[in-house]
Amino acid sequence: KRLCEMVVQMMDRQSPNTSFVAVRFGNVLGSNGSVVPYFKKQIAAGGPVTVTHPDIIRFFMTIPEASSLVLEAAALSNGGEIFCFDMGHPVKIADLAKNMIRLAGYEPGRDIEIIYTGLRPGEKLYEELLNQKELTVPTENEKILVAKVREYDFDVVSTEIQALIEEAQHGKTFPCVKGMKKIVPEYKSKNSIYEQLDK
Repeated sequence: KRLCEMVVQMMDRQSPNTSFVAVRFGNVLGSNGSVVPYFKKQIAAGGPVTVTHPDIIRFFMTIPEASSLVLEAAALSNGGEIFCFDMGHPVKIADLAKNMIRLAGYEPGRDIEIIYTGLRPGEKLYEELLNQKELTVPTENEKILVAKVREYDFDVVSTEIQALIEEAQHGKTFPCVKGMKKIVPEYKSKNSIYEQLDK
């Protein structure tokens, strides 16, 4: 995702007649891949409801809220910014599952079981909208912040990204991931075969 932001910033620098910006935010309720319709389907089938880990947390916002913030961020932009939305407090996915089971008229653990399946490769317990070296500055909308990201030499990054594309096209996954970690050193693998590249 950070590499994609760099590409967006490079495109902004190279396009005098078009502004390119990026936004960071969490999960959108009801969107493709959202956990809510997935849980609904499992509950309608009588369970079980599957959650990867009892402590996993995620940020959520509604489709109308996400859409309006994206449009407003575009209006606020001068080009090249990385906008970060205030997502509020994270939600524990296990609590979301329990609440949805109760809202459907059932009791978790008695009527419908919750099964913990284990984290998928690369999956994190929590989301990071900003890494620790980055700061934000406010905008006129208190829910929209601008991330102050590290400066890059975009000519160098462009060459490195092209090398990543070529490695990916040839199926060289480890060199590709190693290259990504070089460009984005704060990228640390979790629950993944690529953890060895962080040592």
